[in-house]
Amino acid sequence: MKKGDRVVLPFNVACGFCKNCLAGQTGFCLVVNAGFAGGAYGYVAMGPYRGGQAEYLRVPFADFNCLQLPRGDEHEDDFALLADIFPTGYHAATLAEVGPGESVCVFGAGPVGLMAAYSAMIKGASKVFVVDKVPGRLKLVEQIGAVPIDFSKGDPIAQIKDQTDGEGTDKGIDAVGYQATAEQGEEQPALVLNSLVEAVRPTGMLGVVGLYVPSDPGGPTEHAKNGELLFKMGKLFEKGLRMGTGQANVKAYNRQLRDLIIAGRAAPSFLATQRLPLESAPDAYKRFDKREDGWTKVLLKPGQNA
Repeated sequence: MKKGDRVVLPFNVACGFCKNCLAGQTGFCLVVNAGFAGGAYGYVAMGPYRGGQAEYLRVPFADFNCLQLPRGDEHEDDFALLADIFPTGYHAATLAEVGPGESVCVFGAGPVGLMAAYSAMIKGASKVFVVDKVPGRLKLVEQIGAVPIDFSKGDPIAQIKDQTDGEGTDKGIDAVGYQATAEQGEEQPALVLNSLVEAVRPTGMLGVVGLYVPSDPGGPTEHAKNGELLFKMGKLFEKGLRMGTGQANVKAYNRQLRDLIIAGRAAPSFLATQRLPLESAPDAYKRFDKREDGWTKVLLKPGQNA
């Protein structure tokens, strides 16, 4: 690396030489966060690294972690999404083993869910259903050629099965995690996992990138507070379903995804709904956290005038 290079960084911090990094599992580096598998910028329990949404950033093992970009400013917004959500969405489709001609259901049309649906289509999926209830998100689902499923208008599993001859989809993706809520708004941590078990056909594969935690002090039950969820394990077993989980190993995908962007084969910035100066971040976070319509993905621009 040298001064003036244009680069993008994974949200993971990795050493590049431990057992997991050498195996391509850079999201689970054994060196950068003592006593824990994995390090990340600005994330609880993921090491002493300050958040990456800043004007300047200290980058450990920079020669390994930085991905070189072409000079200039072309594809700036697309490249920014290589730091996290595009590789994470692609990771979800990879965990679910999505292949050409297959059908996929994605629960959650936030940034990661949209990228998972987009990545499934890049991988050749013939039909992708995306479940959410926020109108702006569902419009973006339709924009990329996927099928929006509005769970406020009826059981999403029934809606998916109605459009797959009663069979369900070949693959399924959880892009929501433990903070899933039912239509009435109450938190049900295992809701999406159990919905996938019902919505995916027997012998299908599930990719889980929605966040689950070992403890949740604000959980709705004592079991949930201890990271213990009421999951339909019997139905998963009966149907012969398989599941892949975990944070994205960004470096396993970002180079290839960068080259798809350069070649004009991918343009993930379609989901950017706002481009704001860095000082607007606190308000933007509040709006995004409330799932306000029209606040699907915010790109922060250090140096941009308000």
